[in-house]
Amino acid sequence: MKPLFTIHAGEFLVASYIEHHFKDYLVWLPSRDSGVDLLLTDKHCKKAASIQVKFSRDFLSTHMADALRPGLKACGWFTLKPQKLSHSTANLWVFVLYPFNQKELDFVIIPPSIAHDIVTSLHGRQKTVQSYIWVTKKKQCWEARGLNRRDQLLIANNSYKNPTRDLTPYLNNWSPIIAALA
Repeated sequence: MKPLFTIHAGEFLVASYIEHHFKDYLVWLPSRDSGVDLLLTDKHCKKAASIQVKFSRDFLSTHMADALRPGLKACGWFTLKPQKLSHSTANLWVFVLYPFNQKELDFVIIPPSIAHDIVTSLHGRQKTVQSYIWVTKKKQCWEARGLNRRDQLLIANNSYKNPTRDLTPYLNNWSPIIAALA
């Protein structure tokens, strides 16, 4: 074991959110890097769910065009390795989006196999993929990397349609964790 205690911002935000909103769950930190950042158990430690956390600062205020800003809430940038998704031991991956101008966090909670399928269908079989996850003010969520300007504007105006890029079913959807610990 190297450092005495390390936890990155995304892990802290997820753990804090879970402890605040799910009082019957316990949050545990693994003592070594095993591809699982947080372990959750029920209060009796009989059922568990493992989570890998990915965190991104918000790029909305610094990197997005003025025309996109009114409709978007947060824009994260994640570097992913599809092989890590396909071999993940975590039950769920949680992508944390921390909006620069608002206090409400957003979480994309997704099984790694589904994240892998989305990433590879959109970006091919690359070793490393840059993924842009955008959340709109109308609570839609999209994988936006590689979209042209027209499609970006459609997302910002809540008019975009593409089931392959739609992450809305995973946005702030804690039901897989609730089911695992029920």
